[in-house]
Amino acid sequence: MARLQVTQTKSGIGRKPKHRETLRSLGLKRIGDVVVKEDRPEIRGMAESIPHLVDLKEID
Repeated sequence: MARLQVTQTKSGIGRKPKHRETLRSLGLKRIGDVVVKEDRPEIRGMAESIPHLVDLKEID
């Protein structure tokens, strides 16, 4: 199964609370943090809801 690499590129400071909660639920805390998650619709939806804060990349 494919996996997703999610990298935080911008800070959550000053963002809407829902966006900050999404960062936390993905496991991201600070700029430059990288997490690898399974490619599931829930994870992809969370990452795509905050494209201005994260980079999303598919890996094998």
